Amino acid sequence: MEQGTRRARRGRGGSSRAGLAVAAAAVGVAVLGVAGCDAVGGDASAPSAGPAKKAAPSPSPTPVWDTSPTSVVAVGDSITRGFDACAVLADCPEVSWATGSSEQVDSLAVRLLGPAGAAERSWNYAVTGARMADLPGQMDRAVRRDPQLVAVMAGANDACRATTSAMTPVADFRADFEDAMHTLRKALPKAQVYVASVPDLKRLWSQGRTNELGKQVWKLGICPSMLADPDVLDAAATERRETVRSRVEEYNKVLEEVCAEDLRCRFDGGAVYAYEFGTAQLSRWDWFHPSVDGQARLAEIAYRTVTAKQP
Repeated sequence: MEQGTRRARRGRGGSSRAGLAVAAAAVGVAVLGVAGCDAVGGDASAPSAGPAKKAAPSPSPTPVWDTSPTSVVAVGDSITRGFDACAVLADCPEVSWATGSSEQVDSLAVRLLGPAGAAERSWNYAVTGARMADLPGQMDRAVRRDPQLVAVMAGANDACRATTSAMTPVADFRADFEDAMHTLRKALPKAQVYVASVPDLKRLWSQGRTNELGKQVWKLGICPSMLADPDVLDAAATERRETVRSRVEEYNKVLEEVCAEDLRCRFDGGAVYAYEFGTAQLSRWDWFHPSVDGQARLAEIAYRTVTAKQP
């Protein structure tokens, strides 16, 4: 710096431009010299950083839904008890879609656990005539078995009353189902739940009314809100049947909504309601409850829902 200063002072008597050029050149050489210590270029080699480490793979999240549960409990009503499938006005749990042992049905439990496993690790607490208000009590019994899967089919008897005005109000139906789910979750927070939709009772009427024997059995008090006066097609009868059908649809909406609030609950998406039961799928005694073949169809729907991959 001193040399540059002296040259600048002498610039009054000499060439200042030449002095500045020399100074700039000297600074440039110094900068390049310093840069050469750290920069990579020419024959200089880059410092070794060692072998690159591969990032550890992220662990796969545990699925919320297990498609292979190892125990099953069923709750619900006469359909799950196999009512009228084997004999008139009698339960036949061995053909139950949920837990039955019949090879003709190939129940949900048998499909999931095998015949031996189903015999040891599946239980049926459904009760013929039960309504949604009875489900919390059934669920309380079910949780004592510590099941991995609870299969639910309830609601038909809430619509099958003496009159349409006696049908369970939708708000009560919701409260009872929520109570049942709360009972389950309080005891078993990780148990899974399969919920079947309520069948289309009007379709069952339209199919069963073609059989004279079936209509005689209906007079014993089977679902009078839908099945009373089965051959009457006037405006009042039509409105009554549509009222029942609409209530069933409202019940199914409740089942779907409450189930959707629980990560370990699967609703069948309305598959049972939409299933077109024919005479082959109806009891040959009352032409309303599922036959053995009808129970097998319900088992198929349940198994397909339970084993579906996580979306």
